[in-house]
Amino acid sequence: MVLVHKLLSGKRKILILWLLSNKTLRYNELLRRMPGVTRKMLTKQLRSLEEDHLITRHVYPSVPPKVEYEITEIGKQLVPIMEMMHEFGAFYINIFRDELKEHKETEERLEICSHGS
Repeated sequence: MVLVHKLLSGKRKILILWLLSNKTLRYNELLRRMPGVTRKMLTKQLRSLEEDHLITRHVYPSVPPKVEYEITEIGKQLVPIMEMMHEFGAFYINIFRDELKEHKETEERLEICSHGS
């Protein structure tokens, strides 16, 4: 479990793997599907996933260069785990929906108050 946690820990690694789980995507396609992520962060996460052999990067000789990312066979072994995480998240939200909503509203009020001071 510690190794899997290390492989998947990172700001956007799980989301990147999820997006690539059934489709090869170009860099800008990944960037568009991940609002709020910076180019620097995406590049860092992609390099890390590539170093860990979970995705592959294909560079095509063209101007400008065409770069595509694809999940590897090893990376595909994580898809059922991510599906289970998705199912658990939906289950958890259904049980604790009111509590989560209240917690979010409290955080938003605190954030508004801290900006005002």
